[in-house]
Amino acid sequence: MTETLKQKFIEEIIKLPKTKQDAINSMDWIEITNEVGKNYLLNKSDVEILQVETGLVMIGFVGLEMYALNIENNVGTTTDESKKIAKDIFDKIFLPLTNKMEVSVKNRVETKIPHWNETVNFIISGGDYSNFMEK
Repeated sequence: MTETLKQKFIEEIIKLPKTKQDAINSMDWIEITNEVGKNYLLNKSDVEILQVETGLVMIGFVGLEMYALNIENNVGTTTDESKKIAKDIFDKIFLPLTNKMEVSVKNRVETKIPHWNETVNFIISGGDYSNFMEK
């Protein structure tokens, strides 16, 4: 990934809630995408595209439901291979990222006495912990 692109991602990550920033910064997602790219015999430019697509999902610019299709269209893989790559990245990056954020939010909620409006917001949201994420 180019330095300019890395800097752009850093600028966007800084805009995210602190919980998500911490989770993203706790893993070397660029190296993980490099490894996945090597496993699927992608060339350097295709690995960079995979990194961009992964970063766009992590910072919330693109929904996860579009990830495999974007890999297929932009990396130039088959539908089956793009789904395998997406599953691999999901298991190695997105799932651990979600788990880290969930643990962080739960720990914060357990150590803090919620204000009445937070409890109401939590109930109304159907149990959505994102209401408790730091901004």
